[in-house]
Amino acid sequence: MASEFDELHAIVTGGASGIGAAVVRRLLAGGARVAVLDLDIATASSEAFAVVADVADDASVRAAVAKAAAELGGIDIVINNAGIGAQGTIEENDDAEWARVLDVNVTGMARVTRAALPHLRESSHAAVVNVSSIVATAGLPSRVLYSASKGAVSAMTRAMAADHVREGIRVNAVNPGTTDTPWVQRLMSTAADPAAERAALEARQPHQRLVSTDEIADAVAYLASPRSGSTTGTSLAVDGGLQELRLRAE
Repeated sequence: MASEFDELHAIVTGGASGIGAAVVRRLLAGGARVAVLDLDIATASSEAFAVVADVADDASVRAAVAKAAAELGGIDIVINNAGIGAQGTIEENDDAEWARVLDVNVTGMARVTRAALPHLRESSHAAVVNVSSIVATAGLPSRVLYSASKGAVSAMTRAMAADHVREGIRVNAVNPGTTDTPWVQRLMSTAADPAAERAALEARQPHQRLVSTDEIADAVAYLASPRSGSTTGTSLAVDGGLQELRLRAE
């Protein structure tokens, strides 16, 4: 029986570490040929084609996508995972920081998808998966800028799906809860009591632990797979129940 991604070609932004690296592993395991687009490709999988790309620079994106398409022989799947975090209330980030985060987290996804569209239009199994966040649907403290960027990703996902569904291009998003990534680990390490901070983050999620990167990767693979041909314009929460569940205090 053929693997689900046999003869398909995927690009994964931010694919050298964290969630992106887990997605790369999952797609490779499913039979895809994969290109990693990242600012730092030193830790990219040796089984993938790696190319330096800055999603905040259109020329860089277009060059990287062109290289990936040439190396892979086309592009069927785009995983828009590259992003940066932001902390603080509405008072604590200046205009420059707002511009920087929105440029990477929102416009960066638009740049990559725009550059890949000619290739996606030639595919019979075209799919785009945007990595959003639980903060797109739940208000969490000191995350207003990050929330704004990921809320925009969710809205953009629906609009992109509407624009391209009749071209045979599916567009979906995954909304991870707090995930055990290097970025989250760095945040915890800066807390006064890192162990207590981790315990608090775990307790916030109804299933009482951080989400794993492999769980996110499996959700991304589900949405990217040709087996999900009737799924488009949706956001899949992978958050231990944080978006929908309201449990009684124990």
